Amino acid sequence: MNIDRIQAAAHRIEGHAVRTPLLNAPLLDDMAGRRIFVKSECLQKTGSFKYRGARSAISALDAATRAKGVLAFSSGNHAQGIACAAREMEAPAVIIMPEDAPALKIANTRAYGAEVVLYDRATGDRDAIGAELAGARGLTLIKPFDNEDVIAGQGTCGLEIAEQAAEAGIGAADVLVCCGGGGLSAGIALALDAHAPQLTVRTVEPEGFDDVARSLLVGTKQVNTQMTGSVCDAILTPSPGNLTFPVIQQHCGPGMVVSDDEALRAMVAAFLRLKLTVEPGGAVALAAAMFHSEGDQDVIAVASGGNVDATVFQTALSRFGESN
Repeated sequence: MNIDRIQAAAHRIEGHAVRTPLLNAPLLDDMAGRRIFVKSECLQKTGSFKYRGARSAISALDAATRAKGVLAFSSGNHAQGIACAAREMEAPAVIIMPEDAPALKIANTRAYGAEVVLYDRATGDRDAIGAELAGARGLTLIKPFDNEDVIAGQGTCGLEIAEQAAEAGIGAADVLVCCGGGGLSAGIALALDAHAPQLTVRTVEPEGFDDVARSLLVGTKQVNTQMTGSVCDAILTPSPGNLTFPVIQQHCGPGMVVSDDEALRAMVAAFLRLKLTVEPGGAVALAAAMFHSEGDQDVIAVASGGNVDATVFQTALSRFGESN
């Protein structure tokens, strides 16, 4: 992986992906005691950054391969990104999703035209299901983060951050990134290393699912002992990716961890102060910026996704609306 691959992805997705805004709210600054800028990927097509990587990966396939169709595993945001990008390029898409994925994400994936195959996250074997489908139909598997063209697509978000930080007069700063398997973190880190080395990526994860933070601490890949139990469903992965972890290890600072309640409070703050709808997993970076202040240096938080079920959003507002 290198910056040339990210630049090539930027060229392929230009005119399709949204150049999302970098927003600031003085009231959030007051709460955190420093300037907080929010890279609003919740406003990206399909509601998350995942569209970037999906469009990058599918557009990199040759026409004959693309016509046979693509396959993906996802709890929701990668699913929607793949489904939308595949429809745009007239490629069939099959998405294997856990039965307990948010209903909104399942419904949206089907609405984009993909075939959804549900499985039990606790007892099912998605790899076996995927292998059978891919073999029978000639589908190409596009992994959510361990795919170089996906990582390159996510890196286009970093290219935009570098440009927007310069426009806003941001000097040295931490760039906090919601992290599951690490595709977004790795892509942004590579882009910033090339174009804005004064900006340092820090991964952010929910408590109990901090495999990347622990892996960075000890220097080897660590595995989460469970896969359920957090409202941050979008970023629950077993361990860092094989392709992403070496990049994160080389280019990112120490990982950060936030609680579910902090993620929900950040969701409410984003809604009230920035008029953004952010899902729990997409709000952990903002939560780290707000509640884990480290000095008065500017910070950029990536709001990575906004596909939240209404019931979860209502819960967050009812519990924390008065405290924001």
